[in-house]
Amino acid sequence: MNPSAPALPRPVPPRQLAWLRAELDDWTSQGIIDDDQARLISSRYRPGDHARLSIGRVLLSLGGGFVGIGVIWLVAANLDQLSPTSRFAAVVLLWLAFLAGGEALAARKASPPLVGAVRLMAALGAGAVIFQAAQSLQVPAFEPRLLGLWAAGTLLHGYLVRASMPFLVGVATGVAWWFAQPLWDSPSGLTVVVLLGAAAALASGLAVLHDGWIAPFAWTWRTVAGAMALLTLFVAAIPGIGSDGVVWSTWLVVVLVAAAAAVAGAVLTRPGTRLLEPLGALAVLGVAIALTTWTTSTDTSDIDTADWLHAAVSVLAYVVLAVALVALGTVRDHPPLTAMAMVGLVVFTTFQSFAVFAPIVTGAWLFVVLGTVFLGTGFLFDRARRELAQVLVDDSPGGSATPASGAPR
Repeated sequence: MNPSAPALPRPVPPRQLAWLRAELDDWTSQGIIDDDQARLISSRYRPGDHARLSIGRVLLSLGGGFVGIGVIWLVAANLDQLSPTSRFAAVVLLWLAFLAGGEALAARKASPPLVGAVRLMAALGAGAVIFQAAQSLQVPAFEPRLLGLWAAGTLLHGYLVRASMPFLVGVATGVAWWFAQPLWDSPSGLTVVVLLGAAAALASGLAVLHDGWIAPFAWTWRTVAGAMALLTLFVAAIPGIGSDGVVWSTWLVVVLVAAAAAVAGAVLTRPGTRLLEPLGALAVLGVAIALTTWTTSTDTSDIDTADWLHAAVSVLAYVVLAVALVALGTVRDHPPLTAMAMVGLVVFTTFQSFAVFAPIVTGAWLFVVLGTVFLGTGFLFDRARRELAQVLVDDSPGGSATPASGAPR
């Protein structure tokens, strides 16, 4: 490339470009830059047709998903017209065609949405191959180990080619296996809490390990970690959820060792403030186990002091977790964490309010109390978010300037 050649205008979302041009006009009027500089900066960007691309990506992803699910459905329907060997060969050939086609398109620099759709069909086709093989070997289709094999295969595919679609399928099937396998024999409430907390620790450790390596994968693992942490405390706060105790199994030990390994790997290889994420997930697991083993009454018509105290501690722990996720979402520029924290706090507060307040405060007063709780938590929540954002702005280079209210995040 000739270094003296002018750079092609970079496509950006129209809303972001409108914000930039408004800022350039403001800077020009204040004398920060002159008209020529403003025109030069503006010429480096052009509006991109992101809406059309987004619609195309959605349609291609839906098409790939339907085809992949259709292949699995054909396996489930047994394809009685073919012998087991022929069925298996047909499914394998389809999977290999999708797999090779996706990588061939990627090598030819084809449209990313098209490549993603074909890779999605390959990831779903891998599940069809596994279930067809299990059917031929007379293994029940609902055996959790099949989910584990599917997750392992698609995650391997995603990591080898740095592909998001196989990776997302692997994460989804892996999460399903994570809970299905240990609960296959003897489910219990406390075991569910342990699995949720361990999943949060595993995902947060993996997110930290992926930072600076594969950013999109780190983003996904961080989202999973936040969701699992919120679910952990939500389930742990249900009265009587841990009355059955933990049902230990080989698979439960395996998933706990995997979570510990991810946290240890993050601690050993990523020193610094990033470690607050996996260590915070471990703290959530510890608090959840304490809440679960805290024996309270399950009769909502007879609320005593211990029940009130349990509910108060649960709400406090959940608010602390929500604020921590908002801080993490702000620092990492990860809006889903903030959104999940806000929605989770509303749902959790509603659940606790009806479980604790409803037997005492009924009718319209219940909604008055519930609304007051929402207003109070919402005010504190928003205040903490704004103060954290301001601290980050002040600590950044040139942070004394106040950011524009319409600045993209």
